[in-house]
Order: sequence, then structure tokens, then C-alpha cells
Amino acid sequence: MTDPVNLFDLASRQAQWLAARQSAVAGNIANANTPGFVAKDVKPFAEVLARSTPTPVSVAATEGGHWRAERIAFESQDPATAVLPSGNTVAIEDELVKAGEVRRAFEINTAVVKAFHRMLMMSAKG
Repeated sequence: MTDPVNLFDLASRQAQWLAARQSAVAGNIANANTPGFVAKDVKPFAEVLARSTPTPVSVAATEGGHWRAERIAFESQDPATAVLPSGNTVAIEDELVKAGEVRRAFEINTAVVKAFHRMLMMSAKG
């Protein structure tokens, strides 16, 4: 038998990770014109979660048609071949895409926590 997943703890961990990623993206944008600056990013949340929990947490499809959404692939220029006037590796377009991903993930995280909180409050009231 596997351990139960505490949704609120999981959401809190993701929010902390998203805050760290948002900070990295903001730092990259702030240093876009700094000569020689190397763009930074955090490890994917799945890797962080896998290292921090004894039992792996993963998304499971309960029905064959679930989770069929296709990922949108963004093309980004290879920093090694990019000729930037400042000589750094920050591509503003890529950083803005990352900022949008962080915003959407925060919105989803908040919506899920809000829905589960509402459900728990309704079940407690009877």
C-alpha cells in the first residue's frame, strides 16, 4: 500500500518551487544587458519532488481519454549560436515564455487548493 498524498503539502511545495523559478526568471530579465551573464533556471519540479519524497508522486490517468492534451512546443534559439550584443545567454522571449508558464502554474495551483479547501469546508459543515 502506498502512502496517501497530502494535496495541501504538495501544493505548498509547488508554490515554493514556482517562487524560486519566478525569482530566477526575474533575475535573468534584470540582467539581460549585463555582459557575460549566464541565464539561470531551476530544476524541473518533478525532479525536486522525486528527491524530496520517499514515495514517488506521479500523475495517473484513471480513464484512457484523460491527459491527452498536447504540449505546446516553443522554439528557442540555441544560446551557443545566438549573437547577443551584451555577450550573455539571456533571450528575453524565452524568459517571458517561462514567466507565463510560472503565472499559469500559480493560477492552477491556487484554483486546485481553493476547490479542495471549499470541498473540505462543506464536508465539515455537514
